[in-house]
Amino acid sequence: MEERVTIPAQLRERAGKGAARAARRAGLVPAVIYGDRKDATPISIEMRLMKRELNRAGFFTRLFEIEADGKKHVVLARDVQMHPIKDEPLHLDFLRVSASSRVNVAVPVQFLNEESSVGLRRGGVLNVVRYDVELECPANAIPDFIELDVAKADIGDSLHISHVQLPKGVEPVIRDRDFTIATIVAPSAVKSEAAEGEDGEEAEEGEAEG
Repeated sequence: MEERVTIPAQLRERAGKGAARAARRAGLVPAVIYGDRKDATPISIEMRLMKRELNRAGFFTRLFEIEADGKKHVVLARDVQMHPIKDEPLHLDFLRVSASSRVNVAVPVQFLNEESSVGLRRGGVLNVVRYDVELECPANAIPDFIELDVAKADIGDSLHISHVQLPKGVEPVIRDRDFTIATIVAPSAVKSEAAEGEDGEEAEEGEAEG
């Protein structure tokens, strides 16, 4: 995991749509910190800071340290409401976490050794079923990504969560089945040629019987 980013914030004395609009006019983004059996804390954060962090990879898997009114809150971003036209956030929700917290996080999948994959070298196509996987992790040990090696995968093979070496203490949220992350499939051209070949063989067999 990356080092925590500290974000300065201001406490919001008032809640509601009017206060939120006033914050946005001042170049701030209204947000709230909740969880860890503590009262919700309404805050405002500079728009430029939030846009910078949103443009970085892994926004929902990185821990932040929000400092407001002399207090520091270790948090995980849980929701962002974006403006329907402007590319900027309207409101953010942060979950307060501790060292003992476990959280569910969607973690992206990185595919390794595509260039040397048996099936891909034979003309197959990597069909990604899940670009990310929801994992239950310790809040202080969220992986930036998980890796799936496709080197030995051939056309027709399915790659499941059991093929992934998860970090210690990290488990998939779905535990009742060995779900598929990706498959190696034949390209449509190969499938078409195979179908034409089968049709031709059937025609030849029919002529021979006749």
